[in-house]
Amino acid sequence: MGFWWRPLGVLASIMLVALILWAASGWVAALGFLAGIQAYVMLRRLWQEYRLSRWLENPDEVDPPDAGGSWGDIFYRLQKLQRRQRASRSELSNALEQFEHAAMAVPDGMVILNDDERIDWCNPASRKYMGLDCERDRGQFIRYLMRQADFLDFLDAADYARRLVCKSPINRDVTLSLQLVPFGEGKKLLVARDITDLERVDAMRRDFIANVSHELRTPLTVVGGFVETLADAPELPPDEARRYFDLMLDHTRRMQHLLDDLLTLSRLESTDHTLKDEPVNVAELAHALKAEAESLSHGRHRVSLQLDSSAGLKGSLQEIRSALGNLVSNAVRYTPDGGEITLAWRERNGEGIFSVTDTGEGIAAEHIPRLTERFYRVDRSRSRETGGTGLGLAIVKHVLTRHDARLDVQSIPGKGSTFSAIFPAQRLRAAPPSASVIPFPGQAQAG
Repeated sequence: MGFWWRPLGVLASIMLVALILWAASGWVAALGFLAGIQAYVMLRRLWQEYRLSRWLENPDEVDPPDAGGSWGDIFYRLQKLQRRQRASRSELSNALEQFEHAAMAVPDGMVILNDDERIDWCNPASRKYMGLDCERDRGQFIRYLMRQADFLDFLDAADYARRLVCKSPINRDVTLSLQLVPFGEGKKLLVARDITDLERVDAMRRDFIANVSHELRTPLTVVGGFVETLADAPELPPDEARRYFDLMLDHTRRMQHLLDDLLTLSRLESTDHTLKDEPVNVAELAHALKAEAESLSHGRHRVSLQLDSSAGLKGSLQEIRSALGNLVSNAVRYTPDGGEITLAWRERNGEGIFSVTDTGEGIAAEHIPRLTERFYRVDRSRSRETGGTGLGLAIVKHVLTRHDARLDVQSIPGKGSTFSAIFPAQRLRAAPPSASVIPFPGQAQAG
């Protein structure tokens, strides 16, 4: 009713004036008055319609019409609708811009395909993984750009629950997981995710299980065989029975060492295992390691210790002891009888370097990058003969990484090797009062 009261009031006023004119001047004057009013209304309506048309054609450039009466109400409501539409459009534009920025920042490759499997849009990551460029390849058939047979079969199947694992067409070292997601009117979203690390971890898991099974199979077979022999022949001569028991004990200890190393690695890799920050007297630790090397050697090697620094370390004494002990025990195992083993502690360029040098057989250059892999052995048969578990250098790497340190290996086949644990300056601490220093004679050591 709010809209009608004004036009009805104007119409009543016009009719009242017309009646007065009819009574005063006759019907001709009344009709002339009504005709003039009708002409005025029509012309005003045409003018307002023209102004409305101009405004609707260019709402952002032309100011909204200003009028009174019912036309003013119409213009006011249209202007409110326009403002609401602009606000909504602005919100949609901002949301679209944010979505586009988010899609551009997503680390996974994303490609929008239309119903003809042409590329409508793709993000920068799709170039990294699939070699696609949004500007260059927009409108191109995806089949023409990625022609691998397994990918084409994947497209034909249109199985949205399936994922395709394949190598990147531009980098064979990268493994991708591809998935199609339907959306909109016949469109599909192709998502490419880099799962190289996951595949590598899965391969490491498979290798780890296979290696542990292989390492345990031999001692278990030996122990089981001896147990069966003893069960079938309880009256063995004492010397032969003793030999069987000694062999079973050796293999049992080997399995125990393997399990101990596995538990150590598990503890080092656990996120709940926090690193202690305690003082480590390296000089005293080096003397203890020298005594351990002499005990393991049983006089078969010449073991010497050279201290050129009295500095200590900050970290976990137990972990550092384990890592450096592994370097020492490896040197004893792989150095032939009569060889020399030198333990040294020194500082160079602000770093602390604990090195173990031996005169063993040395290691070929192609093996050095893989020495810290679990169960990796240069000579598997000899490693088993010496009682190694294949996990020692993996433990060393984990301990040094936890202490911001690194392992450096220098080796010459036939001449020997130097394994150096290099600790950063922030891990060094002032010398403890009881530390003694034996001057380092200047022998060249690899860092």
